[in-house]
Amino acid sequence: MSPKNIVILGGSYGGLSTTHYLLKLVLPALPPQDAYQIIVISASSQAMCRQACPRAMISDDMFPQDKLFVNIPDQFAQYPKDQFRFVHGTATRVDHINRTVLIASSAAKEMTLIDFHSLVIATGASSPSPLLGLNQDEAFLHKQWDLFRSALPAAKRIVIAGGGPAGIETAGELGEYLNGRAGWFSSKAAKPKVSITVVTSGSQILPALRPALATKAEKYLADVGVTVLKNTRVKAISPPDVGTQNVASKATITLDNGKLLEADIYIPATGTTPNTSFIDPSLLSTDHRINTNNTFRVEKAGPHIYAIGDVAGNVQYPTVHIILNSIPVLCANMKMDLRLAAGVEPSKVGQDRVFEEDTRINQMVPIGRSKGVGEAMGFQLPSWLVWLVKGRDYWLWTTGMLWSGRQWGREK
Repeated sequence: MSPKNIVILGGSYGGLSTTHYLLKLVLPALPPQDAYQIIVISASSQAMCRQACPRAMISDDMFPQDKLFVNIPDQFAQYPKDQFRFVHGTATRVDHINRTVLIASSAAKEMTLIDFHSLVIATGASSPSPLLGLNQDEAFLHKQWDLFRSALPAAKRIVIAGGGPAGIETAGELGEYLNGRAGWFSSKAAKPKVSITVVTSGSQILPALRPALATKAEKYLADVGVTVLKNTRVKAISPPDVGTQNVASKATITLDNGKLLEADIYIPATGTTPNTSFIDPSLLSTDHRINTNNTFRVEKAGPHIYAIGDVAGNVQYPTVHIILNSIPVLCANMKMDLRLAAGVEPSKVGQDRVFEEDTRINQMVPIGRSKGVGEAMGFQLPSWLVWLVKGRDYWLWTTGMLWSGRQWGREK
C-alpha cells in the first residue's frame, strides 16, 4: 500500500519546524494501519538564517558558513527513510480540488505532479532586494552577494529605500564596515568615506518602535555616517531593474519631492511579498496571503490543507518567534485531523487548538556590530542587550536547535 503523502511546501522556519514536529511527535501517534510519507519541497536545498543577510552579504568572513547555511536533507537523516523525502524544486501550481501540486524540478528541469493527503504551505516571502533572502536558491543568493561585493570597494554613494528593520540593519552594517563608528564625543562619523542615505516614507524610522527609540537609532546611524530622509518616497529608479535584478549598477533615484539622488549601489528594503503566486486566487486575501483561520486551516481549500508563516493570513506579524509559537498549534490540529481521517473516534482526538497571537512589540534592531535598539513585551531594551541577544550574530546561535529539530523534543 502506498503511503499517504503529507506535502510541506517551503524549506525555512515554518516548513522545516513543521516537518520535524510531525516526524517526532505526530506520525508515531497515528494508527499503525496507515503509512505516511512527509515530502518537503523547497526551491533551495539549503536553509539559512535569513535575518543575518544585512551583515552576511558584506563578506563570508562575517559568519561561519557551515552555520549560516545548512543542508536540508542532512537535517532529516535521523528519521526512517521511508517517512521523509526531499524534493529540490519549486511549486508552480496547487490544485486544491484534485489535491495535487505541480513541481518544477531544480535539477532535472522537468515538471512533476505530486498528490497529497495533507498539505502545508510555508513558502515564506520574497524581499525586493535579492541580497536580503533566499528569493530563489542558495546558488542565486551567492551570485548576488558576489556581484554586490565586487561593487562595494568602489562605491562612494549608497542609497537604501525603507526605514524598517531590514533597511536600518543594512544601513548600520554597511556604515560601520565602510566608515567606522564615531567616537564618544562626536555626533556623527567624521568625513565618512561612503555616503549612505536611507529613504523612508514614514515620519520616523522603525515605525513599530516608540519614537524615542527611533530617535536613538537615527543617532546610532549618524555615528556610522548614515543620513536619513524621512517623509520621502522613492518615485522612480533609472535603470528600473537596479536593486531588484541588478544589484551592482549605478542608479538615479527620483524622490517624490523632485530631488534626485545618484547612487553607486541601490538597495530596496521596502517590505516583502508573500510567495503565493502558485495558489488559486480564490484562496487569497487582498494582500496576497492565504485565507486561514486561527487553527491554520485553509477552509475554502478543503480538508487537510494548511498555511503557516508569511503566507498565512491569520497572523498579523509573521516574525520568526511568532512562527515558532504557531508550530505546536498547527501540528496539534493536523494530528487531530489525521487521526479522525484514520478512523479514530472523535471523542478520542481532543479539541481544536486556537492560535492567539501576542501582538505586543517584540523587535530588536542591531545597528552595526556593537549598538542596537529594541522593545520586548512593551519594555525598552538597552543597547547592550540587543547586541547580546541578536547583534552578535543575528540569531545564528539559535538555528542549530531549529534546523536539527531539537527544538521539538516534546509536544507544546
